[in-house]
Amino acid sequence: MTSATMDTAETHPEQMGDSEWRIVWRRLRRKRLAMASLVVIGIIYAMGIFAPLLAPYSYTQQNLDIPRQGPSRQHLLGTDTLGRDMLSRTMFSARTTLIVTTAVVLSGSLVIGNGLGLLSGYRGGWVDALIMRVGDVFSSLPGLVMLILINATLGTRVIEAVRGFERTTGITGLVASGLPSYLLVFSALSLFFWVGTARIIRAQILQLRERDFITSAEALGATPYRVIRYHLLPNVAFLIILQVSATLGGIAGSEIVLTWFGVGVQPPAASFGAMLFEGSGPRTFQQSPHLLLVPGGVVTLLLFAFNLLGDALNDAVRGR
Repeated sequence: MTSATMDTAETHPEQMGDSEWRIVWRRLRRKRLAMASLVVIGIIYAMGIFAPLLAPYSYTQQNLDIPRQGPSRQHLLGTDTLGRDMLSRTMFSARTTLIVTTAVVLSGSLVIGNGLGLLSGYRGGWVDALIMRVGDVFSSLPGLVMLILINATLGTRVIEAVRGFERTTGITGLVASGLPSYLLVFSALSLFFWVGTARIIRAQILQLRERDFITSAEALGATPYRVIRYHLLPNVAFLIILQVSATLGGIAGSEIVLTWFGVGVQPPAASFGAMLFEGSGPRTFQQSPHLLLVPGGVVTLLLFAFNLLGDALNDAVRGR
């Protein structure tokens, strides 16, 4: 190996045959803020996943003898207005955010947004026009207002539908677990979070479909599914990752805002939005500041970590 080759290998170690995923991961690991953000997000979501095992109390357990009690040995983060343990409710609220965020990303962003973007960009014509005009309709509507209206008008119907399912199948506990709220919130959010993803993917596909390797694949008889699956999708994979990382914080924030307005995740399910609503108000904050500081601190930390991770991932993909 010549000295010039050695210098190139030392300067650009990603050129030594590694896959693109490993290259991006290596760049991301060198960013301390990105790693710190991953740790923060991992800890908060791990609390949600293992909440039934880690929480010292049930998130519905009330003790009206100790309402709004400050942090103590028995209740490390204090209690709320009904004497419920704030630490336990924080853990289960993290689980609610994790469930809704994951469901919206998998359904609205990954499946609907990317699927329609790939189809629209590759097929073109009336398919492209139809998908984009539907997207224009959704994007022209005031998102937050529509989300509130959808959740407010369909909430009772979804609950009754789930209760009917319980009576028909004999399965119990679905309504008590907050499943109707989860279904309604992530379905409503999925309706509006696919449009931006679809537009970005479509724009990239419009450029890729004119490349020689796509023309060659079509000339050899490749079906549209095969072209999209094996030729177009791998070339926009990093773009999809960037989109997912950019929308995670927005999805989590939207779920919290909806619940704060009282039309999101409903009791008995725990939610950061409900905790923030209970702790809001000047008089409440003066008397019991922990009611707002505990959920507010966790939410701020989570959303800030998502933003830092998205910026770092964007830099890593672009080779910065």
